[in-house]
Amino acid sequence: MRGKGFLSRGAPTPPDDPGSPGGPGILDITRPLGEGTPLYPGDRPPAIRTREQDGYTITDLGLTTHTGTHVDAPSHYLPGGMTVDRVPLRRLVGSARVIDLKDAGDAITAKDLGEKIRGAKRVLLRTRASGTRSFGEAFPHLAPDAARLLAGAGVTAVGIDSPSIEAFGSDGSVHRELLGKGISILEFLDLSGVAGGDYTMIALPLRLEGLDGSPARVILIDEDGGERP
Repeated sequence: MRGKGFLSRGAPTPPDDPGSPGGPGILDITRPLGEGTPLYPGDRPPAIRTREQDGYTITDLGLTTHTGTHVDAPSHYLPGGMTVDRVPLRRLVGSARVIDLKDAGDAITAKDLGEKIRGAKRVLLRTRASGTRSFGEAFPHLAPDAARLLAGAGVTAVGIDSPSIEAFGSDGSVHRELLGKGISILEFLDLSGVAGGDYTMIALPLRLEGLDGSPARVILIDEDGGERP
C-alpha cells in the first residue's frame, strides 16, 4: 500500500505550496500551536506573551505537556513509567501507515482495524476529527478491543487526530494497554489532507526531562514525491 500524498481537499496549506514550511513529498501533520489551538475538553488554553527586550523579540509560553499535537509518555498513565525524554526515538521514526476511518463511528473497534494494520510498524488513524477546530466530549477514539489488537500487533506507535486515543471520561485502560506494551501514543494530529497509505514518519517530542509528555512536530515523507491523486 503506497502513500498518495495530499488530497485535493484537506489541509489549507499543502506542503508543496511555496508558502508552506514543507516541500514536495513532506507532509506536515502537526496542528499549529497558538492561542486558537484546539484543546482537550476542559484543558487550559496556552498563554502566549510576546515582548520586546533590549532590541530583540522574545515570547513567553505557558502550556501543558499535552497541548496541541503531542506524544504521551508511559509516565502519563503508568506510575514510575518512562518519561518523555527517555522514549526511544526509533519508536517514533520510520515506516507508518495512515488508515482512513473517517466513515467509522467514534468508537474505533478491532473490527474497524482488522487486516488494515497487518505489517504496519506505526499506525495513524484518520478520522472525522482531522481539521476540526473545537471539540466537545464526543470525539473519535479507540475502543478497548482495538487497543488490545494493536498491542498484540507489534506496532511501536499509534496516532490519532482527535484530542485523545481514549474516550472522554474513560478509566485510562486504553492508554495503559498501549503504553504498557511500549507503544508510543500521538494525539491531536492533523491528517485532514493525507490519503491512506504507507509513509515514513518523523515525530520528535521536546526533550523535557522527567515529564509525562511533550508537544511534537510530526511529518510524513511520501516516497512517491507527494503527488496528488
